[in-house]
Amino acid sequence: MATYGDGGLERQNQFTEEIRKFLEEATDDNEEFIFPEKIAKLKQEGRRRLLVDMADIRRHDDGKLEKAVRMAPTEYIGAFEEALTDAIKNEDPTYFKDGEGAHVGFEGQFGFHRVTPRELLSPFLGKLVQVEGIVTKCSVVRPKLVRSVHYKPGTDQLTSKDYRDITSFNGAPTPASIPTQDEDGQPMQIEYGKCVYKDHQSLVIQEMPESAPPGQLPRSVEVVVEEDLVDTAKPGDRVQLVGVYRPVPTAAGSTSGVYRTLLVGNTVRTIGGRVNAPNITEKDVQLMKQIVRRDDALAYMGSALAPSICGHQNVKEAILLLLAGGVEKTLKNKTHLRGDINMLMVGDPSVAKSQLLRMVMNISPLSVSTTGRGSSGVGLTAAVTTDAETGDRQLEAGAMVLADRGIVCIDEFDKM
Repeated sequence: MATYGDGGLERQNQFTEEIRKFLEEATDDNEEFIFPEKIAKLKQEGRRRLLVDMADIRRHDDGKLEKAVRMAPTEYIGAFEEALTDAIKNEDPTYFKDGEGAHVGFEGQFGFHRVTPRELLSPFLGKLVQVEGIVTKCSVVRPKLVRSVHYKPGTDQLTSKDYRDITSFNGAPTPASIPTQDEDGQPMQIEYGKCVYKDHQSLVIQEMPESAPPGQLPRSVEVVVEEDLVDTAKPGDRVQLVGVYRPVPTAAGSTSGVYRTLLVGNTVRTIGGRVNAPNITEKDVQLMKQIVRRDDALAYMGSALAPSICGHQNVKEAILLLLAGGVEKTLKNKTHLRGDINMLMVGDPSVAKSQLLRMVMNISPLSVSTTGRGSSGVGLTAAVTTDAETGDRQLEAGAMVLADRGIVCIDEFDKM
């Protein structure tokens, strides 16, 4: 049972009743009830997380509930989970084990609450946001204590204590210390086998290279996911994540007013290798057809690439072929043939090698730049790093993983 402050329980009961009414009365465009069928499918598949479309919430009571969920998710997520748990238990009291409950995830359109890690600023603290980016780090999955069970020697009595932290939506955080004595000062022993745990994992989401402003480093945000959301993404995956942006309290006695922030994950969805494709108009298509009909199409386009750099016609044509790429094939015996074209530019100093690389980065919808001086052959793919706070080993994606289905520009390759 979640605990709340003075007056908080009554307020939470109002939210839960509002959500219970929404789950019972929400209809789609065809005036058919939405959630009874979804809940039945959830039970059939043995899942515990129900995905709720923001459009369904927006359709209810003229969007008032949808705005409240976006602006005050810490109050409504707990109400959603309590109402959903009660609805499932009314139909099947044995569906959940002791200490378990249902979870809710949100999807759909979030309006101006859809942001990049660079746009996650202080006005979004405490709000529900949707963030797209690339997973660059993943920690190992560890168990987190949810409820401890203690045995009192000589009395054969068992007592329990619930724990909540900054990622919990079911009340205020509790002290993390495990009690060794009861209220009367009698010693207690913790029974680890009877304690309740849940899976816990931290990720780092970095803004996509094509979304970062030119000349600036991509921004990142730390994400915490738990239970069924762990191991849903790996380094290099492009994900769309919905969560609550929260500040993390500083250490006791700290006089600094600067807080560390993180996202408490609510929904994680892999979006594949989608990149920002150029917007091609009808006029662009007509110009392309005119160029195709030319006998010197390759030479014509090569002269248009990096026009500020004189000469190097053969190099420019090779770069064009690299940008176009080859044909990717999968043979009958399942052998996969890559269509990627690799190019190595070798030349004297000051002959515009780096400038041509920059031109490629400006043209390609997805490109990542790195240097041979600052990376190793292994570091281009992945690297194992140590977390400065916890000391855990983490897998960090390299430049070639971040630029999947794009182009990696490596300057000073001989220094690697």
